[in-house]
Amino acid sequence: MAARTDTPMSDLYYDTHAHFEGAPLETAAVLGRAFASGVTRLVAVGGSAALNAGALAAAQAYPERVRLALGFDRDQATAAAPEVYVETLRRLAAAHPLAAVGEAGLDFHYHPETAEAQAALFAAQLRLADEWRLPVIVHTREADEATLRVLDGTPWRGEGLRGVIHCYTGDKAFAAQLLGRQFAISFSGIVTFRNADMLRESAAYVPSDRLLIETDTPFLAPVPKRGQRNEPAFVAHVAECLAQVRGTTAEHIAEITRENAVRLFG
Repeated sequence: MAARTDTPMSDLYYDTHAHFEGAPLETAAVLGRAFASGVTRLVAVGGSAALNAGALAAAQAYPERVRLALGFDRDQATAAAPEVYVETLRRLAAAHPLAAVGEAGLDFHYHPETAEAQAALFAAQLRLADEWRLPVIVHTREADEATLRVLDGTPWRGEGLRGVIHCYTGDKAFAAQLLGRQFAISFSGIVTFRNADMLRESAAYVPSDRLLIETDTPFLAPVPKRGQRNEPAFVAHVAECLAQVRGTTAEHIAEITRENAVRLFG
């Protein structure tokens, strides 16, 4: 994809988490639909070698609109030592400016037997984010206490927010713990699902200055797009759901989440 320098007509939505792994033309089409629908900024997020490459391609194609996050997620934990992944990120970051490290974190839903390796990889990337003074994009699923232990056991010497808990699925009690550790909390299409009452309670609880929205493209398409391949153009449905939950307008949700995202990622 050739680099673009076009600027948005007006600011609306900031999708703080999207993955790209397809062919360049496919990524260009997805981003084109996003920009046409009012998504004027987004974060292209890594997590594996393939996802890092896709995120990098998207950020290079639209440098004024797409911020770049590179990292290695929990599924990569047993493939190599944490030091190998850290050196890879150092090499990539030397050539490509990053807005964040990630995604990284813990997920004990499918592979609890790799918990120790996941924690080691997560901690290594937290230390790297601290060294670089960059926010970290955190995945946590069925690993609340372990996530808090790793966060508390690694340094953070930066100012402001430490990062974001992406695609949040927890309750208000866990949200409070994360807010106290200087994290923003991002909601995806899951908040629109019929059985997500607990999550909607969390979405109503998070302070306005810590709230973010995302799609987690290409996963977790929101209602009414369930069953489709997700893409950033659908983030408006997340904003509409949060507006209902919080008793405000989608425009207000777009405004505050955009401001929060700019403060965190640029």
